[in-house]
Amino acid sequence: MTAPHATMRIQFHAGFTFADMLPHLDHLRALGISHLYASPILKARAGSMHGYDMVDPAQVNPELGGEDALRALSEALRARGMGLIVDIVPNHMAVGGHENRWWLDVLANGRKSAFAGVFDIDWASPVPGLRGKVLVPFLGRPYGEALAAGEIRPTGGEAGSPIALRHFDHLFPLRPEDAEAVRCEGLAAYDPATPDGRGRLHALLERQHYRLAWWRAANDMINWRRFFDVSELAGLRVEDADVFKATHETLLRLYGEGVVDGFRVDHVDGLADPEAYCRRLRRRLAGLDPQRPPQAGTGRAYLVVEKILAPGEQLPRGWGTDGTSGYDFMNEVLLLLHARSGEASLDALWREISGDGRDFAAIEREARGELLERNFGASFEALCRAVALLLQADPAHRDHGMTSLRRALRGVLVCFRRYRTYEAGETGALDDAIARATADAHPADRDLTRLVGEILRDRDAPARRRRRAVLRKFRQLSVSLAAKAGEDTAFYRYGRILSRIDVGFDPGRLAAEDAFHETAKRRLATYPAALLATATHDHKRGEDLRARLAVLSEAPALWAGIVRSALADTEAGADGISRADRATLFQMIVGGWPLSEAPLSEVDRRGFADRLKTWQVKALREAKQHSSWESPDAAYEAAAAACIDRILDGASPAGAVLSATAQRIAPAGAVNGLAQCLLKLTAPGVPDIYQGCDLWDFSFVDPDNRRPVDWARRKASFAPGEPPARHLGAWRDGRVKQALIAAALAARASSPDVFATGRYDPLAAGGARQRHVLAFARSFRGRTAVTVVPRAVFAMLPDGGGLSFTDGAWDGTTVATGGPATAILRNVCDGRRFTGPSLDLGELFREFPVALLVNW
Repeated sequence: MTAPHATMRIQFHAGFTFADMLPHLDHLRALGISHLYASPILKARAGSMHGYDMVDPAQVNPELGGEDALRALSEALRARGMGLIVDIVPNHMAVGGHENRWWLDVLANGRKSAFAGVFDIDWASPVPGLRGKVLVPFLGRPYGEALAAGEIRPTGGEAGSPIALRHFDHLFPLRPEDAEAVRCEGLAAYDPATPDGRGRLHALLERQHYRLAWWRAANDMINWRRFFDVSELAGLRVEDADVFKATHETLLRLYGEGVVDGFRVDHVDGLADPEAYCRRLRRRLAGLDPQRPPQAGTGRAYLVVEKILAPGEQLPRGWGTDGTSGYDFMNEVLLLLHARSGEASLDALWREISGDGRDFAAIEREARGELLERNFGASFEALCRAVALLLQADPAHRDHGMTSLRRALRGVLVCFRRYRTYEAGETGALDDAIARATADAHPADRDLTRLVGEILRDRDAPARRRRRAVLRKFRQLSVSLAAKAGEDTAFYRYGRILSRIDVGFDPGRLAAEDAFHETAKRRLATYPAALLATATHDHKRGEDLRARLAVLSEAPALWAGIVRSALADTEAGADGISRADRATLFQMIVGGWPLSEAPLSEVDRRGFADRLKTWQVKALREAKQHSSWESPDAAYEAAAAACIDRILDGASPAGAVLSATAQRIAPAGAVNGLAQCLLKLTAPGVPDIYQGCDLWDFSFVDPDNRRPVDWARRKASFAPGEPPARHLGAWRDGRVKQALIAAALAARASSPDVFATGRYDPLAAGGARQRHVLAFARSFRGRTAVTVVPRAVFAMLPDGGGLSFTDGAWDGTTVATGGPATAILRNVCDGRRFTGPSLDLGELFREFPVALLVNW
């Protein structure tokens, strides 16, 4: 396999199609990108902005231009020596509405549908009225109310069109025999406006293979697997060979024909057996390699998976993949950039503000317990029933009742801090969860909790077949619970420092300055072609916003004073907005404040305020404390929006102090951002640049991070071949970052083996500031590249707003190069040359705050 040199992730949708990307390919190539990395390309719901709501796996999305436009994009990439990687979504597809013919066929024909096996449906549900049926929870109000209001109506019949029922945008087909009967009787006989018609309509619905229900009923009653708790996305049974073939046929054909070169697998942990899936996909891809056209190149397909790794967890080696999609690297860099010295002060400040003395793990456990009951009640009950059936078959364990069994399983799920377990996987994290759940349980429940733990550990090979259904339900439920309780709930309740709260992070860990080298060496040994990401379509905060907020860990006393001052200033007009919500908002204002020395214009102020308001609504609803998606509190949200307006109105003392703070820490944040960028470009792995992030990225959570890219600005600002140091004086415009990317990727391109498979050697620093630098060498057959980046340098920068260190800041600190004294190293960041066995950091960083030195 020829791994990508560097990728750029592009979000395609109707407003930005394959054809729209063509004029920008030369810019990507000049920047140093080798592969375009596309969001999902298969047919999705009309108007989809992301493509994860697929409705037809057999078609390339017509809204993106269809297959012809995809081929044109691929050919244009090939002509430039570039390739194409595609995001694929094997876990789920969109249902409801009227666009998914597989789903509609299941509704019409029930278990006899040719597509009944595609979806993970429990046809034997014990829920009254659901045996042999599918719950369809898409009504906007309770069923009886929707029926009485005439919101469910017969439709069709004109010019031979099929008879069906409609509820706004949702189409509900009828059993073939019922459709014919309604056609003969006429639609008027089922008019819900009359009592007789309404009664006949209800009787008709009762005969169908589905049961219509209010959307709120889904969490307690649903009898099919969803993507998390989203009823519009139904789980797919890709573990079945026929389902795999039907959902992957088009994608595999495109690979075999040389249109695409690899895949990123979305949400691999949601699958019944991720290892079996990845191995099957790898085999199918390998079987297609001989037929790929010569212009597509040689070697195997590039294959990475979206996998959230918990602390200490590693991607299993036997899956046949090239690694993860890079959230783990994003976490590793941020652990490096934060200062552990600020942890106690930041802890104390958050306790003071929130009134909550618990650590993040406790907050997450609470969220897990809440969501297990509120959002995953039906899935949890299905797991409990499966375990109960297993126990009932064993005379030694048949006396355990459902109530105590629920308590035992709940305890384990609440305490389990990873996404899931795997076939033949290590069980250390599960052992920890079982031990904690057992200790927390009532004494009468402890033996049962241990018994449940033994089942979930799956150590008894002879019993494995009997336990298969239990393990699958546990694993797929634990994945959904981890994501929704962690990333989508607890992450929004805990605000110690937002730069340590993002996808794949453990917010309870602030810093790990010494861990970066170890994880880099491990990646080189195990997955040297894994993606390295620092920004994604799913991030909570942009890469440079996080880099700026990390500076607060270096100055916790300064930040505490600012927060207390801003809280006091906003108290009078807070209208009940909690101190914790306001303090979190303050961080977003400081982190996202636009990079301009001049005061914001009215247009910019309004734009910034609107973005903050959109973020705030999502943050409040995800936290589920003062508002939620299910029950929005309009008054609280309006008060929060008004608070933003008051802070940013230009006359607010809180606004003034927050904007001044943003300006004060912005230079150190920019140095962090450049360090983060260079680490991604030179550490083991394949650097991935999210669209638009070749300039500064201060985006918020989606939809903010999916805004249109200003390509004209990026192309106009780019000066190929110019050293990054030339743009240091005007660092706020972002060209300095763009130039660093181009320079580092040019170095990679000139000696690809150095960065793809070359050795990774940590370099020792000595002197007063040795804890403020990280350095390593990459080497291959006599060629060496040395990366040197500073960390925690807020106190080492001048007050004037520049990125050059103060005189004497490095106080004689040096880094050993590990090479001979006569070796000449050229710094690609400023063009200067250095010799000798060590580098004086004061001199090295004199013209640019990060360094990449090469000996060629």
